[in-house]
Amino acid sequence: MTVMESTAEAAGTGTRTDVCAAPPQRHRRPEGQDNYTISEVVAFTGLTAHTLRWYERIGLMPHIDRSHTGQRRYSNRDLDWLAFVGKLRLTGMPVADMVRYAEMVREGDGTYTQRYEILESTRRDVLARIAELQDTLAVLDHKISFYADAGRALTSERPR
Repeated sequence: MTVMESTAEAAGTGTRTDVCAAPPQRHRRPEGQDNYTISEVVAFTGLTAHTLRWYERIGLMPHIDRSHTGQRRYSNRDLDWLAFVGKLRLTGMPVADMVRYAEMVREGDGTYTQRYEILESTRRDVLARIAELQDTLAVLDHKISFYADAGRALTSERPR
């Protein structure tokens, strides 16, 4: 079971549910804390406050709780979701697809097949990009080797 899924066995249902989470981030959050200001989230994620508000506005973020004064209060679950969105961004997934995926998560279990298909398609795209990058790396390695050999040959030909 991944962090993306949690068993509801504790609740007695025995089913798996998508909790909109990603693997934990490398930056440790304060233990026992589950309530963060936007500036704390900026520090944890590296995203700007503008980006966080935009994510909320376009529907990429679920509803964000507010304090009694109206300030956004993010939870650990929100931070996990942002980490997952960050990974989706790295895949090159268009924002519109990420928003659609987020909508499907909110729609519930009936969208598992569609979510699977989106992620599987994205995975294929990532694998194709990795293959392209490996080919590119091989070309670079060849050129680097060529220039290293040529540099050694020139150095050995110079009079001392």
